Amino acid sequence: MKVLVAGGAGYIGSVTTEMLCDEGHEVVVFDNLERGYRPAVDPRAKFIQGDLRYKEDIKSALLAERPEAVIHFAAYIEVGESMKEPMPFFENNVSGSLNLMSAMVESGCKKLIFSSTCATYGTPEKMPMDESLPQNPESVYGESKLLCEKIFKWGQEIHGIECVFLRYFNACGATAQYGEAHNPESHLIPLILQVAQGKREKIFIFGEDYETRDGTCVRDYIHIKDLAQAHILALKPGINGAFNLGNGDGYTVKEVIDVCREVTGHPIPAEAQPRRPGDCTALVADAAKAKSVLGWDPQFADLKTIVQSAWDWHRKHPEGYGDA
Repeated sequence: MKVLVAGGAGYIGSVTTEMLCDEGHEVVVFDNLERGYRPAVDPRAKFIQGDLRYKEDIKSALLAERPEAVIHFAAYIEVGESMKEPMPFFENNVSGSLNLMSAMVESGCKKLIFSSTCATYGTPEKMPMDESLPQNPESVYGESKLLCEKIFKWGQEIHGIECVFLRYFNACGATAQYGEAHNPESHLIPLILQVAQGKREKIFIFGEDYETRDGTCVRDYIHIKDLAQAHILALKPGINGAFNLGNGDGYTVKEVIDVCREVTGHPIPAEAQPRRPGDCTALVADAAKAKSVLGWDPQFADLKTIVQSAWDWHRKHPEGYGDA
């Protein structure tokens, strides 16, 4: 297929682009490079610099390239930032998605894979979390993604655009070529690895009094290659609706730190801090629907394997894409 990847210069977009190219698809990456990196774009893909906030940018790209499908990663993603500066999240995430849907209608593109999030659920009523849970986001970020889902649902209802919503848990890990390089970084595994790299003195643990096996929050970590594979599987005709993506195994913050210590051989000092507002006790996916409908079969579920891949990439790219 010919696929346009919006946000393809970012973390998940870069790996998905790489794997699409590996499987023989023709890929066009559309990215404004505000938070992505030009060296993160696979050289086999065509690159168009543009911004979803400007409708003409994406409209001209879709009319010129005529892709058969769009995979949409382009968004602001940091929950804490969204609670301090909400309006840019609505402008970028929601207005950008509205412009994308309008451009898809005008260009006749009939397939959309949307990078959504488990943050649309808020605090879950049951664990593990399946797609039947009510969506009650507790952050501006989660709300912005839910609004995008609603826009796309109406695009499917009225214009016949087949829409797939992939609700991620915690993406992590790397391929040999592409890895995680946010600035500033906010995700747990790369923050821990920065201690081992000598970039920070210690890792902070926010809350040790949760009702978990060691008092710290539990999260579901999914390797970036497994996550990317789900997007490729979702390109198949007839696939639509929402799918949770996770391994179904939760790890506490302290367990993740211990695995990072084992992989890096570094002591990685940790310091407890008070709980952060909005942190849920546990978030673990029930991905049975993705496995049965998409045929999705995660290959890198082991946390040590995930951390090892991330550590290998960070050692090779100590400055992220700044040393590319």
